Amino acid sequence: MGREHKYTIEMKWTGNLGQGTESSKAYKRYHEIKKETGDVILGSSDPALKGDPERYNPEELLLSTLSSCHMLMYLHLCSKNKITVTEYIDRPEGTMVEDERGSGRFTLATLKPVIKITEAEKIKTAIELHRQSHEYCFIANSVNFEVNVEPKIDLE
Repeated sequence: MGREHKYTIEMKWTGNLGQGTESSKAYKRYHEIKKETGDVILGSSDPALKGDPERYNPEELLLSTLSSCHMLMYLHLCSKNKITVTEYIDRPEGTMVEDERGSGRFTLATLKPVIKITEAEKIKTAIELHRQSHEYCFIANSVNFEVNVEPKIDLE
């Protein structure tokens, strides 16, 4: 077996308006996500579930986790392959389906990175590295739904 890594965060509900969860309208879905030495991420639920649209919801954070994992692996592989990336922007999309009980699950996520590189002769390799990045992404390997990658490579 390989090396084992452990991670911890603190999740704190901050939406008690004085009545706790006495009723579904008596509290906010506010929460804070932080680690010991990091900035606080302000969270809520999806606006469709009485959440605050100004705060990140778990579904958005899942997409951002998939995207950042892929990006970090991709940048690493580009560096190893002597491809100079000067810009990387991803606007991933996810699809979640709710069932009749009100539960739900993600059925698809699509990463859509737009990357700028400086070497015209390496565009083909730059595209191929997305496949490798996806194969190595720890998060994509951990979810039980399809994750697609639709990269676009431009020259700087």
